Amino acid sequence: MSKGQETKLKILQQAAELFNQQGYAGASMSDIMKVTGLQKGGIYNHFQSKEDLAIQAFDYAIAQYVQRYQGVIQGKRHAIARLQAIIDIFASFGENPPITGGCPILNTAIESDDAHPALRERTQVAMNGWRHLICRIIQKGIARGEIHPEVNPDETTTVMIATLEGGLMMSKLYGDMIHLQRAIKHLHEYVIARLSPPQP
Repeated sequence: MSKGQETKLKILQQAAELFNQQGYAGASMSDIMKVTGLQKGGIYNHFQSKEDLAIQAFDYAIAQYVQRYQGVIQGKRHAIARLQAIIDIFASFGENPPITGGCPILNTAIESDDAHPALRERTQVAMNGWRHLICRIIQKGIARGEIHPEVNPDETTTVMIATLEGGLMMSKLYGDMIHLQRAIKHLHEYVIARLSPPQP
């Protein structure tokens, strides 16, 4: 990795945490300069604009989450074990997030509106990637007889993601992890009760 690439990666790491905690609108260029230790010109050597930096920083943040998800499911063969691993790794994000500030999809989805269409589109792409990961696990599980054949993959994916993100949002709001813990407990019970195939 060249020195320029190292500098760009450092900016992305620091900007990702800044945007994830303060939001795109809340983080000024002076804030970015402060956390990176670089002048505006040094930052714009690597990024065309603040929006370009925000989008690339968001992509960097999502990549850290994807890496964690892929890491926990690689060693699991059974579809239900893979879904449980995703639930458990999300639970760990409450105390040990890959990027400080919570889930970047949740944070950016709330902030990105009609004023930030590029960022909103990027957030939808990231959410689609997460939905596709879970849907694919369920579809393969149905095909292999590991998940009940009448389970709707897309509907189940919505329930899982909405429950996880809602639990995390409430825990952040109240400063109490009990809400995420309740959501995790419910999902583990849901996966076993609703997704397990019929017994012969």
